Amino acid sequence: MDLPGVDVVRFVAVAAVLYSHIAFYLIDDLGTGWWGIDLTYEVLVKGAGLNQHLSSVGVTAFMMLTGMLVTRSAIRQDRRKFLIARAARLLPAFWVAILAAVVLVWLGINGTFSGHTTVSVSEAFLSFFLAAFFLKPQVIVLGVVWTLAAQISFYLWCVAGRSLLRTAPVAVPMLGAVLCMLVLLYNLYVPEPYTVPFLSKIASTLPTLFLGQIVYFGWAGLISLRALLAAMFAQIAVIVMATDINVYWSGSRYLWTVTVVFAAIVLVARYDGRLARSTVVSWVATRSYCIYLTHTLVMYRIYENTVGIVGTTAAIVLLLIGCGLVAEVLYRSVEVPAAHWIKSRWLAPKQVASDERTVAPTRA
Repeated sequence: MDLPGVDVVRFVAVAAVLYSHIAFYLIDDLGTGWWGIDLTYEVLVKGAGLNQHLSSVGVTAFMMLTGMLVTRSAIRQDRRKFLIARAARLLPAFWVAILAAVVLVWLGINGTFSGHTTVSVSEAFLSFFLAAFFLKPQVIVLGVVWTLAAQISFYLWCVAGRSLLRTAPVAVPMLGAVLCMLVLLYNLYVPEPYTVPFLSKIASTLPTLFLGQIVYFGWAGLISLRALLAAMFAQIAVIVMATDINVYWSGSRYLWTVTVVFAAIVLVARYDGRLARSTVVSWVATRSYCIYLTHTLVMYRIYENTVGIVGTTAAIVLLLIGCGLVAEVLYRSVEVPAAHWIKSRWLAPKQVASDERTVAPTRA
């Protein structure tokens, strides 16, 4: 199945994530503004009804792409090769970004994303395995990586249900929706000391991955139209439940935002025009994971050290350039060589070549 427009979706998702964090920083943290935020608000927030600051737009797009593309690999590859391929792509760059985040906190250059002024050695260690998100209160040195917990949960669910993916694929997202509802109900009704709040965040995000998975099922002709609609409504039910019990941090427009992103991906993923082959689009798409990991580590410091000299618009341009340069270094020095090294030692040469042709688009 050819999806030439995937890079365009990634490009837009990266732009949405960067915009969201810039907008939150300028409006909510600094109490200032920018003409680009005003324009976006009028067109996409007030006009199109998307979440304030386009919150969750980029994340939703990335999650749907992951669900769509990774499902294909989960069906084709055996469990061992599938997990090795995922780990090779995600873990090395993630660990380097966490290390950088911890060092920046210890040096007093950056703060944490959870109100702490510093982190202990044990908290830093837990951060390398996403475990600090489960602490009460949370200790977050790099806030954006919470999405990896949802992605990894999806990978493990696909591995556990691989037999169903090959024989009764619609059961995987349907059972996943039931599990998500049970998690949400657990944290809603059990006494507070026994709750695990971060599990609700994962459970409320997994429907976007399952929606991407359902799109793949439909395009690949693996399920009927009736099964496709039933699986989609199951994910909508989870999103509605999560909205009603205030799990989402992005307001009450989450379902509409997910709907718009879903429609955009369905329309654009098969687009094969000039934009899909653009050098800029390709560059951003291939570095999207590294941009996602590192942008919050550098963008705020670049802005605060340049805005007084060059003004808001130029400072935003400089922070975007800075984010791109840092991502490029991480991509060339860690993500690509580490993935190649791991695969060359743990996967057969033929499998490595196949994986790099078909699985590389699942980054970020």
